[in-house]
Amino acid sequence: MRLCELNLRGFRNYADACFSFDPGVNLIVGRNAQGKTNLLEAIGYLGSGKSFRAQRTTEMIRFSEDFGELDGKVSSQNREQTIRWVLFPGGRPRQLWQNGVRKKSAADLVGVLPTVLFCPEDLMILKSGAAARRRFADSVLCALRPNYEAALMEYNRILEQKSRILKDSNEDIRLLSILPDYNERLCQVGALLISYRARFFEGLGREAALFHDQFSGGSEAFSLEYKTVSTISDPFAPVPKMTEALHDHLESHHRAELQSGQCLTGPHKDDFTITLSGIDLKAYGSQGQTRTAAISLKLAQRELMKREFGEEPVLLLDDVLSELDEKRQDFVLNQIHSGQVFITCCEPGRFTRLGRTMEISNGEVV
Repeated sequence: MRLCELNLRGFRNYADACFSFDPGVNLIVGRNAQGKTNLLEAIGYLGSGKSFRAQRTTEMIRFSEDFGELDGKVSSQNREQTIRWVLFPGGRPRQLWQNGVRKKSAADLVGVLPTVLFCPEDLMILKSGAAARRRFADSVLCALRPNYEAALMEYNRILEQKSRILKDSNEDIRLLSILPDYNERLCQVGALLISYRARFFEGLGREAALFHDQFSGGSEAFSLEYKTVSTISDPFAPVPKMTEALHDHLESHHRAELQSGQCLTGPHKDDFTITLSGIDLKAYGSQGQTRTAAISLKLAQRELMKREFGEEPVLLLDDVLSELDEKRQDFVLNQIHSGQVFITCCEPGRFTRLGRTMEISNGEVV
């Protein structure tokens, strides 16, 4: 799977630019604010219809332009394919064509050009609170397992309804009579989520450890541990057994939930921790170690997606080289041998032996 060509018109700071890419590593160099990250955004948007930066379509359209256009040629699913997006300002619906045929939504592109992105904001996955790590895991699992996405949506819906019952019960205590029904279903679906997550984190941690070992030259032992409800002694146990354990935990928190008016326990509080040679990365890891671990997670995500879809997703690495030592920079530039990779870098003197280097200046290829 690879992106062969990309044409941008009226997208961000690109007035009219044409790119051809190497099937291996594509190192994109240039000073700040020249359009390097904009190019990665365009590649990600081409295959998914989603931007990792913009909240509104208008933000991606070049100033004073009536529309923006992304047109790409892709080698995917054992054939050449084309994808074309036309973006409009002012709330007008965007348009999508695949192989010259008008499509209704981005759902038609699933599996055509999947991408895995690392950007500086992803460092917060490991350094911030548990919610960011859950969002990361949920986003990957939803892409890998459609049944997980359905279960997650149901769990969140029940959780919201239970939260409303707890909050409103202060004014109408009769609402508490239906609380057991919500708790029962919450435990059933919650146990299913834990089962999915346990297997996902096992695979993710195993693959990330292999990449991190190469990345660090074997100097650090990477370990990922999944944290869930304390009464779950074995997250790989049968779902009915975990359902009972969740119910026991809910019962022990029943009085506290009534007093606080909040849902205090369940997989919506799940987390995972990473240690390097036994040292907690979140508490004691340096910026370079955190960056290395985060990239290893992304490479592991890519490997899991490759196994699921049969083709290797395109890897997008934005500003990944800063704060890495020379050995780890070399790993990123010259030791990621498989699949197509795009890397942005602010140092014009950089080059890669595995592909090509292109320089961007003011929305144009130098």
